[in-house]
Parts: sequence; C-alpha cells; structure tokens
Amino acid sequence: MVKLGVRLIDKLMHRSLLRRWRKLADLAGGLDLESLRRYRGQALSLRRNLDRVIHSAEHQLALPVIGSNAIRKPMGTDWAWRPTLWKGPIPVPGFSSVLNKTMICDGATVFHDCRSSELTLRQIRNTRESDLAPFGVRMDVFRFDGSFLSLVLELPEDAVEGLLLTHLIRLDAIVEMEKSLEIFARLNIKHGPNVEQIVRELPLNEEEVKVEFDLAYTKMNEKRVERIWVDLIFEGPEMNQIILRDVTFSRRPRADL
Repeated sequence: MVKLGVRLIDKLMHRSLLRRWRKLADLAGGLDLESLRRYRGQALSLRRNLDRVIHSAEHQLALPVIGSNAIRKPMGTDWAWRPTLWKGPIPVPGFSSVLNKTMICDGATVFHDCRSSELTLRQIRNTRESDLAPFGVRMDVFRFDGSFLSLVLELPEDAVEGLLLTHLIRLDAIVEMEKSLEIFARLNIKHGPNVEQIVRELPLNEEEVKVEFDLAYTKMNEKRVERIWVDLIFEGPEMNQIILRDVTFSRRPRADL
C-alpha cells in the first residue's frame, strides 16, 4: 500500500514537471533575456541528471537479467539447468591464490595439486548482446607446478530424477582464452557403491562448444542413481587467462533408431 502511494505521488510530480517545461518551451520565444538565462541554467542542470539516469538505465537494461534461466535447448529436452556461478552473484566474487578444494559457491569447487597456487578466479558480469548468462567466470593462471586443474560442478537433484540409460546429457559452453589449451569434461554418475564416468573433450575450435554424454554406453543402475557431477579439466593452463562466459546442462531422450 505504501509503495502504491509513493508511485502515485511520483506520477503526479512527473506530470507537473512535464507541464511546467512544456509551457516554458512554448513561451521561450517571447521571454526576456534574463528569464531565458535562468531557465537555460535550470534546463541544463536537469538535462545532465536526466542523461545520467538514461545512460545508467540503458547500460543495465542491455545486460542479461540477473537470475535469467534462458538456455538454448535441443529439441526434446526434458531438463535444463545453468549453475549458480553463471546465473547470479556469488557471496565472494573473487579469489586469489586459490587453494585446493576451494568452494567458489554452492555446487562449484576448484581442485588442483599445486604446491604454490598462482591461480586467481573471479566472477564477472557479461555485457555482450549475445550473452544469455548474466555472469561469467575468469581464471588467471600464472606459474603452474601441478599436474591437474579442475572446476567441479555438482548437478542438482532434479537432474537425477527419472534418469534413464536412454538419456543424453549435453553440456554447452562459451569459452574464451588467451592461448589455446585443452579442456575435458568428465561426467560422473554415482549409483550405489559405483561411479560411472564418461570423458569428452570440448571442441574449442568449433563455433558451438558442446559435448554429449550417451548413458547407453554406461552400466548405470537406473534405480540406484544418487548424484551427478561434472569435472571441467584444464590441460596445460599455465600463463593463460580462461573465461567461461556460460556453462549449461540439458537432458533429453535419445531418438529411437
């Protein structure tokens, strides 16, 4: 109720201001010089602030909306998801000298075996018209004396619900880097005491960076699936900047042959 009253007052003030300046614009040709100088000063002051509001609004409205779940989905998709790291602001946006097993946010953890970490990670705001994800993730890797670096993404519980051997799980990504490297995606499915794994290399030289995991090639027990996670493994990351503009997952039944 209070908000409604505030909006009504704001609307009335806006109408009153518009009427005043419309009237002054109509009368400007017949005003004396002193009045013209005074009103010009007021108009310029008003215009400066109006320009600031317009500039800020256009910038913000041009960005992908925070929390947006707009995802490019293949035909037949029955589940799709964008991790929190790319969907909304995280509590701590930047990390330096990232240690092994550092949790970046809920469901995203960095693993490596460096003796001395020279890795930084920061969540950044996407600003391009082509971006669907509100945020991206930038990793700067300097000296790297370890044998592996991975970003582990835990898929939510609804990714497990109704999961069948006839399903394909797809990963889509938008990747930028200073120099070429290899990125592998390893799908892990825990069912009972066992873990099924499928590894695919991301085709970074192709226009669409996507990989699919065909569960028909696993021995997954459909009735005992407990959790799913994906390891993004970066090979030879030393002295490189890697930006993941977006990462999404989707699931669909395989077409009958």
